[in-house]
Amino acid sequence: MKNVQSIILLLVVQFAFAQNKQPKLVVGIVIDQMKMEYLYRFNSDFSENGFKRLMNEGYTFHNMHYNYMPTYTAPGHASIYTGTTPAMHGIVSNEWFHRTLKKEVYCTDDDSVATLVSGTEKEGKMSPKNLQTTTITDELKLATNFKGKVIGMSIKDRGAILPAGHFADWAFWYTKTGNFISSSFYGKELPSWVTEFNNEKQYETYLTKGWNLLKPIETYNESLVDDNPYEGKLYKKPPVFPYDLKGMYEGNDAGVLRVTPFGNDVLANLAKRAIEKESLGKDDVTDFLAVSFSSTDYIGHTFGPRSIEIQDTYLRLDLTIADFLNYLDKTVGKGNYLVFMTADHACAENSSHLKDHKYEVDNISYKDVSKDLTAFSNATFGANLLLKYDSYNVHLDKDMIKSKGLDLVKVKQSFKDFLYTKNYVKRVYTEEEILASSSNDQLLSFVYKGYDPTQNGDLYFVYKPGFVEYSATGATHGSPYTYDTNVPCIFYGWNIPKGNSHDKKVITQIAPTLAQKLKITLPNATDSNVLEEVLRN
Repeated sequence: MKNVQSIILLLVVQFAFAQNKQPKLVVGIVIDQMKMEYLYRFNSDFSENGFKRLMNEGYTFHNMHYNYMPTYTAPGHASIYTGTTPAMHGIVSNEWFHRTLKKEVYCTDDDSVATLVSGTEKEGKMSPKNLQTTTITDELKLATNFKGKVIGMSIKDRGAILPAGHFADWAFWYTKTGNFISSSFYGKELPSWVTEFNNEKQYETYLTKGWNLLKPIETYNESLVDDNPYEGKLYKKPPVFPYDLKGMYEGNDAGVLRVTPFGNDVLANLAKRAIEKESLGKDDVTDFLAVSFSSTDYIGHTFGPRSIEIQDTYLRLDLTIADFLNYLDKTVGKGNYLVFMTADHACAENSSHLKDHKYEVDNISYKDVSKDLTAFSNATFGANLLLKYDSYNVHLDKDMIKSKGLDLVKVKQSFKDFLYTKNYVKRVYTEEEILASSSNDQLLSFVYKGYDPTQNGDLYFVYKPGFVEYSATGATHGSPYTYDTNVPCIFYGWNIPKGNSHDKKVITQIAPTLAQKLKITLPNATDSNVLEEVLRN
């Protein structure tokens, strides 16, 4: 009897020890422009081994939200991995007019570096230098004395670079040449295995095959009809299946792949190659692979959230993820890897579609906003005091205001009053109001968390719900409303309990949760609120 008890005790101790070991590999999956609702709407058409596997065997947060605006790609990726908002990490948009520098800035631009692949000079001058805080991937590098490898990859440069952080071994992104590239920030030359991957020209196989429906047309009854009036065109071709991708590629622009589900497939193939060639997850030092699937965003912008194209994309992505999880099982081993999956933002409904069903909303052109502000200024002050309108930001020409002897406070109030005359404006805030933010104003709280006084404008306004700054076809995002903020969040694998939560959570909880899970230092500007549900063994 004592021997049996001793054996049981030993097994319990060994199990507890195993549970305290670090995962061999952490895989962060970000799906660009994914609504949580897609996991419900397309559920019956998914396989059992992709999204359903993650939800059934992992822990799902159904009510995960962004807590700032603008809800764009670059701020989204930065916020996921830093555990803080643009007000702290400094990535306030994808590109923006920088009030201090008085010029347009792109989130990952870096003139001090060069591409590692000839023919991609402009696309390769990129690094994370504009990111002002550390990421969870940075903290992993520090915690392992730089022994743990960190690699980021995406179709978009910003989707690869920002998650990988400042200390990454590599970040790789796709270009219109069909090559994945990197910059001299990461090394002197591209790894040989990436060059070999590029030489395979996998994009040609997909483009030659074209894009037809994965399943019979009757399957897509969760979407609007093919070629509906709310869809945009793909390379000036009507939005009708099948798509002749080879014909579109004849202009030698391999960027066509981005606006097809196959951009996700090629990226997944690169991720598997990275695991193999970089020996990720092969030792007891935790590695981190950050993968961002961008084609969903390109397709969503072009065709909208109710299109057959977006549904077909997610049915295909489901199979891609299933295949990738199986690959992780075989190469890293079940129970040895930790996966989290989320999105950088969701997206709005097409405003024309809503309007046709008697909801009085509209799409607004940013050019029209700028023209209206300029006309108002000229009529009111006899001069154009608008320096720049950009992404909800109104930048005023302070030098002009000073030279005319005008009161800056009164000028701001005049512009604010004018904006409130527009039927699409919900709130307008001055810089002073933003920096004195009160939690009593929900919209102001979103603006405050996305605002950097050294970079953003003198005034910032919020559209009314349902109004979008975009074209009449397709879809976009950027607002503080739930259609843009509610994204999936699923943890799966190493030491993750099964379950789900419908309590409201915020995206900045992911990074500190990972830090606590891995028992490493928190990213340096995170607010450190965690998802306790996945920290319980």
